[in-house]
Amino acid sequence: MSETSLDRETVEEYARWFRALADPTRIRIMRFLSGRPEPVPVGEIVDHLRLHQSTVSHHLKILHSVRFLTRRRAGASIQYAVNPRCITEFPGAADILIGAPVHSCGEPESG
Repeated sequence: MSETSLDRETVEEYARWFRALADPTRIRIMRFLSGRPEPVPVGEIVDHLRLHQSTVSHHLKILHSVRFLTRRRAGASIQYAVNPRCITEFPGAADILIGAPVHSCGEPESG
């Protein structure tokens, strides 16, 4: 797929995704949450990262704003999880940007 085949909206969304991941703390958050089968309370993320809650909340807000994370209220707490769509869509965006062949589900790889 060539650059000209990406519409402006898609290019801008990809840029937002990559900006959101351009921080080591946000990468750590994504990695931590990606290994969890259930949504995780903010306090548990704070404890794991050993950072202030305000710092973690700031990064969670950014990741949620680009839809990498989902959130839900559970009593007085907010819980976060990796958005399942990001698991399938983000790698495809990275492949498109580096010019790797993109295969749809079920399409056999050649070679």
